[in-house]
Amino acid sequence: MRDLNRVIRYLAYTLELLVLFMIQETPGLLPAIAGVRPVLVLPAAAIMAMFEEEVPAMAFGIAAGLFCDFGYSGTLGVHALLLGAVCFFVSLMVQAYMQVNLVTALLTGTWTMALLFGGQWLAFYYFHYSMPGYAFTHHYLPKYLYTLLFVPVLYLLNQGLSDALDPIEK
Repeated sequence: MRDLNRVIRYLAYTLELLVLFMIQETPGLLPAIAGVRPVLVLPAAAIMAMFEEEVPAMAFGIAAGLFCDFGYSGTLGVHALLLGAVCFFVSLMVQAYMQVNLVTALLTGTWTMALLFGGQWLAFYYFHYSMPGYAFTHHYLPKYLYTLLFVPVLYLLNQGLSDALDPIEK
């Protein structure tokens, strides 16, 4: 029964990533604030990693990173590699040192999104353009803050999925 619940939970996580990707990529569905829209699959993968073991967390991080690579139409695999490693690390940290609750989800979302958006800014703007500060303050910082607004909602959604589909392991 535990394996069936785990498979159903993984399918629910996959469906969640697909739906969030469609929501973030549909023009006009989420309002643009300061000219940017949120990247919903990044915090979703980080939150999923809090509820899963290392390998499934890394797999969902890679899947979410591939969705970001498809959406940004940049170099395929960059976000998948970064997010897979971050999700693996988040899963290890939660299993060894942290409790899973809303506060740790907000802290995890804050540092993981800062790491991912900061790395993206360094890779794509800082080394290639003459005004990287403008790109940071007018594009990456608003996108980071807008994305962080969805961390509590995604935490509650994934906590409900985890509790409903595998209450014995918790």
